[in-house]
Amino acid sequence: MRVGIIGTGSMGSVLIEAFIRSGAINPEQMLVTNRTIGKAELLADSYPGLQVARSNKEVASLTELLFICVKPQEFKPVIEEIQAHLSPSQLLVSITSPVLLRHLEDHLPCKIAKVIPSITNYVLSGVTLCIYSDRCTPEDKELLENVLSHISSPIRVSEQYTRISSDLSSCGPAFLAYFVQKFVEAAVEETGIAEEEATVLASEMLLGTGKLLTTGGFSPASLQKRVAVPGGITAEGLRLMEKELHGVFHDLIRATHAKYNEDVEKVESRLYGTKVD
Repeated sequence: MRVGIIGTGSMGSVLIEAFIRSGAINPEQMLVTNRTIGKAELLADSYPGLQVARSNKEVASLTELLFICVKPQEFKPVIEEIQAHLSPSQLLVSITSPVLLRHLEDHLPCKIAKVIPSITNYVLSGVTLCIYSDRCTPEDKELLENVLSHISSPIRVSEQYTRISSDLSSCGPAFLAYFVQKFVEAAVEETGIAEEEATVLASEMLLGTGKLLTTGGFSPASLQKRVAVPGGITAEGLRLMEKELHGVFHDLIRATHAKYNEDVEKVESRLYGTKVD
């Protein structure tokens, strides 16, 4: 099976490197391209055998499994370039959440899926969200999830929950990294502890907490209860956060959903020529 990847930006390169390092796909099986060819060539230099194509249509015409890893505003020209070079037997996978399955089905003849990867896939961890069109067979789903299982835990979700699922699995690492950053900055400013030491402590804490919430059998609520002794120091910290952060996560979800809906409208405007106010 030949695998194509159009777009070697942030997430495209994460997928390429994770697939190769995990052994999911051999470099010789992959054909990649990018609007700036030099970026694809740098990856090829790092992974001998990885092949670089000079156009999107070349990748589309020579691969059975094709990942499209471009920004929403770049989708229309990519689709227009590759649509005549795709066949019904091919499986095209978009990683761009505001581009809906119906958008792709309206413009392309092949089988369609959407996956939402995470930066955690770079270390062969986390989840990948999987969303399928009706054109996909059980065999198509098994094939894609077998590839993704080398770098993540593939989880099927309904397209209507794409945004909130992405908030938790894909945006979540950045949100938690922000929390760790601010926690460390406050520790340094308030106590004088070395930033490097505080960063190591907080990062190892985050790693261990993730294990407790997955393989350790704890839920978020039960973990808090286990750590926080009534009337103790942890309990006092939790009381403060409950007071100061009240409503912030609702606001966070509303903000990401508003941006997502805006991006969907922009995609539809470009694909169908409709006006967006």
